[in-house]
Formats: sequence, C-alpha cells, structure tokens
Amino acid sequence: MTLRLYDTSTRSVRDFVPLQEGRVSVYYCGATVQASPHVGHLRPGVVFDVLRRWMMARGYDVTVCRNVTDIDDKILLKAAQEQRPWWAVAQHYEREFSHAYEILGCLPPTVEPRATGHIPQMIALIGRLLDSGAAYAVGGDVYFSVASYPDYGQLSRQRPDDLQAAADPAGDVLKRDPRDFALWKAAKPGEPAWESPWGPGRPGWHLECSAMAVYYLGEQFDIHGGGIDLIFPHHENELAQSKAAGDPFARYWLHNSWVTAAGEKMGKSLGNALAVDEVLKHVRPVELRYYLAAAHYRSTLEFSYESVTESAVGFRRISAFLQRLAGEPLPAALASECPDPFVAAMDDDLGVPAAVAVIFDTVRVGNGAIEAGDEQAARRAWRSVSAMCSVLGVNPLEDPWRSRDRESEQAATALSALVEELLAARQQARADRDWAQADAIRDRLAGAGVQIEDRPTGPVWAVVSDGR
Repeated sequence: MTLRLYDTSTRSVRDFVPLQEGRVSVYYCGATVQASPHVGHLRPGVVFDVLRRWMMARGYDVTVCRNVTDIDDKILLKAAQEQRPWWAVAQHYEREFSHAYEILGCLPPTVEPRATGHIPQMIALIGRLLDSGAAYAVGGDVYFSVASYPDYGQLSRQRPDDLQAAADPAGDVLKRDPRDFALWKAAKPGEPAWESPWGPGRPGWHLECSAMAVYYLGEQFDIHGGGIDLIFPHHENELAQSKAAGDPFARYWLHNSWVTAAGEKMGKSLGNALAVDEVLKHVRPVELRYYLAAAHYRSTLEFSYESVTESAVGFRRISAFLQRLAGEPLPAALASECPDPFVAAMDDDLGVPAAVAVIFDTVRVGNGAIEAGDEQAARRAWRSVSAMCSVLGVNPLEDPWRSRDRESEQAATALSALVEELLAARQQARADRDWAQADAIRDRLAGAGVQIEDRPTGPVWAVVSDGR
C-alpha cells in the first residue's frame, strides 16, 4: 500500500513520495506565544504527531521542525497590557504551550526554533529577494512585491486582483502596492529591534518560517503544514517569498481544519476559547488527545463537553481491553501488527475515523476470545489493538500515560492512608462521645472532597466530583 495525502497546493490526494528514500522532513507552524493555549491551538500538534507516528511505524526516519513565533505585534500588545517585558511574555506562554503539547503526549519536535534566534537567516533571505527584484526597501521597511511574483495566489486559489491590502500597520503609505507585505519593519520607539542593512527593526511574521524551514530542512523538503486559517495569507506569502528567492520549498502542503465552538472557529477574540486546563477538569489528557485525533484532520471538529465526554467513554472501552492482558510485551514492529484495514485507512490521507472503527472491531473480537478461553486469539487481538493505539499515541500501557497512571496510583495510596488515619481518629472521637471533634473531622474531609457514609460495618468513603 502507498501512503496518500491531500495536498492543498493541488487540491488532490497524492501518493506520498519523499524527497529522500526512507526519510521524511516536516515543517509545521507552531504557536505565536502571546496567550495561553486553548483546545483549538493544540489540534495541529496532535494531527502532525499522528502523521509522524504513522510514518515512523512505516519505517521512515522523520525530522520535524515546529517554530515558535516569539516576536510579533500581538506579543508586543500583550506585553503592554501586562506591563512586563515582551520577552517575559513570550517565555511565559511558550512554557504553557510546551506543557500543553507534553500533557497531550505529543512527541517533541526534532528542532523547535524561535524567530528571534534566526534574525541573520532572515536578513540573508531578504537580501536575496532584494537582489532578485522581488522586494524593495523604503523608509527602513522592506516589502515583498506581490506583482513581481506571477504565481501569487496559487496556494489559496485567490486572484491577486481580488486581494485586499495586506494586514500591516494602518496608515502605511510606504508600500508601492497595498497588497505588498512586510519582510522587515523599521524600529518604533520602545519596541525591540535588531540591526540590519536597512536600519534597526524586526522581521515580518511570514519571513521567519521561510528562513527557518530552509535552514533546518533544506531548500526543498517534504511537507509543510498547519491550520487552514494559515493558508492565506501566511502560507501563501511563505510560498511566494521562498519561490521568488529561488528555493523549491515544500513539496506537499497539509492543513488541518478548525476546532469550533457554537459553530465558530475557536479563538480568544470570539470569547469561546476553552483553555486546556479547564477541559482537563472533565477528561483525562489521554482522552482529550483521543478526542482530537479520532476525527479526520480535514474535518471541522465541533467541541462540546458532551461530545468529549462521549468520546472518552468509548476510549475507556479500548483501554479496559488492553488492561486485561497488560502483562504482554508491547509489539515492536508497529505497522506489521496493525490489521490491513487499519493500514489502508491510515494510508488513505490519515483516515483515523475508519482506523478507530478497526480498533473497536478488534476489541470486540479480543473480548470475545477472552470469554471463550481462546488465549491465542485474545493475544493476537491485544497485540493489534496495542499497536494501533501506539500509532495514534493513545496506548495507555506506554509512556507518558503509563507513568502518569503510576503517579496517580501512588497519590491514591497516599490519600487512602491519610483518610484512613482521620477516620480512625473520628471513630475514636465517636467512641469517646466527642461529637464536636467527630463532626469537625467529617467536615474537614468533606471540604477536601471526601464523602463519608456510616454503615453498621463501619464508615466507607469516596472522593466526589464537584459536579462539573
């Protein structure tokens, strides 16, 4: 079977043929670190992590580059609002994003470059564009000339004549054409700046990805990805400036669709963003990852607590089956352990919904084999389910989920010891008819979320949820 992927640039599903046999290079756009991550921010991380895992399972050596935009108009605005240095804002939210990727089990990228660490590469790229006539400098700014690139609009399927002005600062009168976009922005009072041949300033947003992708992956690489909201103008501008500079650039363009809430793209400006920490009060991290991965990456995912909870219930059936034979060694050759229908689904443009259906079918077969006492069939099913879950990054018997469950067990053991000690003290207070002390212990436990029920055989306790 041949892996086939939907290429945005051709609007078709194409056979994937890597530039170098056995090796795959992937660049996808990471976060602009100006706010805490919400569920919508994390979908690309999960999608491209599943792509990476499937390619690794098929035997590819995969290099992944995911950038961090740590200087941007939004970051400067947030710094002014929070009254702290821009670099402190960027570092703070970069750590939050890193934690969010980690808690959802995303493999760390091979390299994760920051924009501010690659100013020399960006300046060199601007120089090449000026030399080719595709850019012009004016008043300390440098702009890309959209009219100089005849194929502008080919990625997003837009006609240059229909385009509106680029979203550079309002009142900008230096451009030759309102559609031109900034490659370099002259320094403004109080803003961070770097030295350049055109005076002190900072790079435009689109420039960083072109410079860093080529620096780490080469003038031509296999896959460029991100959310569909980046197709225009960000990826269109990347493609134009890279091609105009003479770089072949990406051979395939992959884009995941939005996570929506109430029918609108999830975003802070709409007030409908759901912080990751808030969602994780309702489901475990592995269950949130499963929810984000289980839908096809090109389909819009309408988020609700009802849907994520329903998805979690389904995942628990898979997890329960794997736990039944948890002593088995995990399969090493993942692709060879996966049933043919699963492989066909994943090779068909990462058809995860059909692949998940294969997992559930195999779980039913495995449970049936266990009940029938067919140990050999049960173990075959277990190995297949384990391998398929590993491909999706949701195998509860692997790290990070296994180590987190172990930590949860240790915490539960410690909690049990403390509660039992307090219950013993309460029982003694009741025996001494010290009702005030007994009630105080009960209230103390209740305040910590521990409910006590007195029975003839003695008290029993349980941790109760807060009702959310």
